[in-house]
Amino acid sequence: MAIRKRIAPAISEASPLPPQDWLDLESLAEVEITSEDRAHPIEAALSPGNGSGWRAAEPGRQMLRILFDEPQPLSLIHLVFMDGMNARTQEFTLRWSRGNHQPLEQIVRQQYNFIPSSREVEDYTVELDGVKRLEMEIIPSIRGGDFYASLAELRLR
Repeated sequence: MAIRKRIAPAISEASPLPPQDWLDLESLAEVEITSEDRAHPIEAALSPGNGSGWRAAEPGRQMLRILFDEPQPLSLIHLVFMDGMNARTQEFTLRWSRGNHQPLEQIVRQQYNFIPSSREVEDYTVELDGVKRLEMEIIPSIRGGDFYASLAELRLR
């Protein structure tokens, strides 16, 4: 007996918005990162269905900046972090500003524990007007070591 089946790519838990409601970062912003593994470019985290997410090329603390061409209102920040192999405590901090050279205001700073094959989905409802710069700092392990920062998804509305 043959079972009818279909192999579907893995996706994150249901996002609260349809894909067309997310900001098109490719046309609205420049992205600045401190490191990038060629096999896991930042585009893979910023565009749905475009690979397995972003991963740093070097271990340790990493920075991701989204520099909008024009100020943007933000109401939702959707993040997905995954780690298939390592137990560790990761920390990330999200900050924003109205200008590229303006002081940054913290949105959230959070730590959580990864266990092998774990996934962390975070949705932050915000009321930010005139965002010119959004910055995320990732410390892949607060205890140090040769751990690589990664980000499976980042979506903005």
